[in-house]
Amino acid sequence: MTTNVEIRGTEHILAVPAGMTLLEAALAEGIAYPHGCRSGRCGACRTRLVSGEVERLEHNRFALSDEEKAQGLILACRAIPITDAVITWLDQEQTASHPHRRFNCHVTAIEDVTHDIKRIQLVNDAGDPLAFTAGQYARLKFLGAPARDYSMASRSGEGALEFHIRRVPGGAATESIHAQLQLGEPVLVEGPFGSSYLREHHVGPMLCIAGGSGLAPIKSIVETAIAGGMKQPIHVYFGARAVRDLYLVEHFQQLAQQHSNLTFTVVLSEASADTSWRTSMVTDAVAEDLQNFDGWKAYVAGPPLMVEAAMHVTSACGLRVQDLHADVFYTAG
Repeated sequence: MTTNVEIRGTEHILAVPAGMTLLEAALAEGIAYPHGCRSGRCGACRTRLVSGEVERLEHNRFALSDEEKAQGLILACRAIPITDAVITWLDQEQTASHPHRRFNCHVTAIEDVTHDIKRIQLVNDAGDPLAFTAGQYARLKFLGAPARDYSMASRSGEGALEFHIRRVPGGAATESIHAQLQLGEPVLVEGPFGSSYLREHHVGPMLCIAGGSGLAPIKSIVETAIAGGMKQPIHVYFGARAVRDLYLVEHFQQLAQQHSNLTFTVVLSEASADTSWRTSMVTDAVAEDLQNFDGWKAYVAGPPLMVEAAMHVTSACGLRVQDLHADVFYTAG
């Protein structure tokens, strides 16, 4: 049995075979449907169900909240049509739509920025840079290691792709990368993916919260916003466990000195002998400093528990669910 699904606002009508998700059917027909993980983790394929019924497969709460489900939203990658239906894409003018690519790169730079985070740069062997929107991520396949997802720290169009890779103890990919990666090694890159990208048309204040190597996509977002002339207040909070986990602090401090609309706050969760650092959970610091997020956009990157805490803090202070953007990574290291 085949169901017909109209994508309102486009010329597309999908013929969806039984048991196939909306996203699978769209991609099979060559439609550039917004998506990321394809497994109900990232929320990039959030779609409004206008009419009809779908079977909703399991997904995580970061990708689609209960509030969003009550508003009629579904995940195209986790929705199997039961009847003919009508759907619409969200924020079509804000959709990050870049060609999905799979290409070979090589390693051009490796730098230890903390005791367990390496900064790595890759250059496309064919020469043309990957087009993406700040905040998105790519899937990297290093020699002898399983593929893993990492956010770009560079800006789109730059000659090299920059990634910050934290070593996860026992991680099949990151242990190998940290122990064996050499300059010149080949890396297979696929992407871009993700829905936690900079909304460049937004004119209200921005909140950026980074935990650990989650600073990578926040760096891309902030640098792109500044380069694009976005003048609204941008508040960046960087949370780390201890002083030895900090990196790029001077870089962000210099940016804040050069751009009056940018503030940068470091928060350590463990007390330090250096009392110049603020000590608390990073989301608690946000709640202490900022009480009203009506009209804001929030970009959050870091451990799932930190993202969840950020959701609670910001929603309690007026941030709409759809204005918090986070791609949560559960993949093992």
